[in-house]
Amino acid sequence: MLHQGDDIVPIPGTKQRAYLEENAAAAEIELSREVLEQLNQVAPVGATSGDRYNEGMMSMIDR
Repeated sequence: MLHQGDDIVPIPGTKQRAYLEENAAAAEIELSREVLEQLNQVAPVGATSGDRYNEGMMSMIDR
């Protein structure tokens, strides 16, 4: 995600410090151009855009 631009800030979700440290250490990993291209083919920009929950799911929540 960090390779997508300076305006991208991943927010790792975890409850344990060890996992937070592991997630933060991942920022030091540098991916090759080939790997980044493969990732972009598998999950292109915009492929996961849209609502988080569909209407059917939201109607089950007691508001």
